[in-house]
Amino acid sequence: MSRPRHTLRRILPMALLLILLPLILFFAAQFLGDQAGTERLEMAEQSIRRAAVQCYALEGVYPTSLDHLKEVYGVQVDESRFFVDYQYVASNLMPDITVLPLEGRESPGF
Repeated sequence: MSRPRHTLRRILPMALLLILLPLILFFAAQFLGDQAGTERLEMAEQSIRRAAVQCYALEGVYPTSLDHLKEVYGVQVDESRFFVDYQYVASNLMPDITVLPLEGRESPGF
């Protein structure tokens, strides 16, 4: 009679491991994917801000549009993943720059 209990003690931890391990791996991958999406979003915004500051340093004015930064300073934004709101304020004021993930693409918690 001790034989079935002994077998159960061996099988139960293995069964739990086989069930829990894929779940843990799934949630870990989800977390890492969200982290990567957040980092891509931050990098896109930082690259636009740096280029705007560089433009101000070299030209003496902030760029009036994102297109100027793309053409002259080589800014590249994946517009299939991100929406960029670039609001020119004045030649001596930093533009209001907002980068948002597009729906269903890069959504780090949004």
